[in-house]
Amino acid sequence: MAAIVLLNLGFVAFDRSYVPWRDFYLRYLPSLTQWYGYHIKGIEPHRTTEAYLQAVTALENQVAVSGLQSPQTAQLLQNLQARSAEMIDENPFETANKSGTLERIKNRMRDRMNVESSKAAFNQFWSEDYLSRQGWTDSINFFDRRIRPLIAANYYRSIGENGEPIDRFWLIDIWFIGLFAAELLARIIYLTRQYQSITWLDALLWRWYDLLLLLPFWRFLRIIPATVRLHRAGWVNLKPITSRIVRDSISSIAVEITEMVVMQIINQVQESIERGEVTRLLLHPPRYVDLNNVDEVEVISQHLITLLVRDVLPKLQPDLEALLQHSISQILNSAPIYRELQRLPGMSSWAEHLSQQLTTEVTQNAYHALTQALNDQVGAALVQRLIRNFGTALQTEAQKSEAIDEIQTLTSDLLEELKVNYVERISQDRDRLRSEQQLYQVTKKKQHNPYRGIP
Repeated sequence: MAAIVLLNLGFVAFDRSYVPWRDFYLRYLPSLTQWYGYHIKGIEPHRTTEAYLQAVTALENQVAVSGLQSPQTAQLLQNLQARSAEMIDENPFETANKSGTLERIKNRMRDRMNVESSKAAFNQFWSEDYLSRQGWTDSINFFDRRIRPLIAANYYRSIGENGEPIDRFWLIDIWFIGLFAAELLARIIYLTRQYQSITWLDALLWRWYDLLLLLPFWRFLRIIPATVRLHRAGWVNLKPITSRIVRDSISSIAVEITEMVVMQIINQVQESIERGEVTRLLLHPPRYVDLNNVDEVEVISQHLITLLVRDVLPKLQPDLEALLQHSISQILNSAPIYRELQRLPGMSSWAEHLSQQLTTEVTQNAYHALTQALNDQVGAALVQRLIRNFGTALQTEAQKSEAIDEIQTLTSDLLEELKVNYVERISQDRDRLRSEQQLYQVTKKKQHNPYRGIP
């Protein structure tokens, strides 16, 4: 079927190129070109130019019988002179849009006779004196080689009842369309029986490109199903092209969708902040629906405090001791009694030892107190109450403070800046995404044909 589709596409290409390339086909395939033009395109030789060539053939036959110097030959030469003037005046090439061909004929005859008038050139060429002086064989060979093919290329195309030129290509194409329709029907029946969940419409959409083979118009679109079938038959490999198209399309769509989603989220958050919905949600939270009778916030906060006290604080103890020792030293140095004691002999080292001991005692006692509080049920309850009271106090004071309005305005401005900066990076993200996809395509393994096994 791929070969048949390719053959049909070749017929379509030949039919579309027949009229503009008729001269080329007539030169190399004269019999086929004339047959196709007459039976399919309604093309037949133009009466004027065909009669002209018949007159030249009659002259050649007469010269072969009686020579140039005979009354019959002189009459034929006068006839050709009159026909040449008539051809130049009436321009029978115009109906076939081949007026340029007539101009080439006149130019070649002017160059041959070395005169400016094309009529005078033809009159001089078809004269007994010139043909005798120049030589009959050389002159007629020039005409057959340089002039006759141009005159023979002219034609007349019949007009149909619809006012358009005759075109009977459907006589050839209808057989292909019938075959393609039968094949498509067979594939639809097979798919619907092979896969019970597939309807006729699904099967038809599965083979949507085959519908282009059934169109009696826009036949150039058949290159799409022809390409698909050649790819599936393994005659051409379109995977690099299709992969590149898919990658570029997906990267563009992914960046655009990401931009739309992020912009929509930011806009909604910004509008909620400007309307005060976020502030009302934080200060006056709605009734919470508990699904498992567990206060997740409380449990999470308890785990975080336990992690902070048992794992994080021991690693930070040297830094905390250094900071606390510096603070105690600053406090002691500010006391007048402590400064006086440092002046006494041996008291300076004692003062430093005192600050280190105080720092050690404070940090160890504080860490011990926190550890005991977590291990003790009463202490744990006090810690949880502290957390709850902290949240309640924060909400209460935030309602009284004017800073909440400023925070709301600054947050809205921050989201606006985020949108602007994000849009500016869209093109960079798209290029980066394409580069990553190309790198992935180079490094990934060769995949199997995805169409294998699909009818």
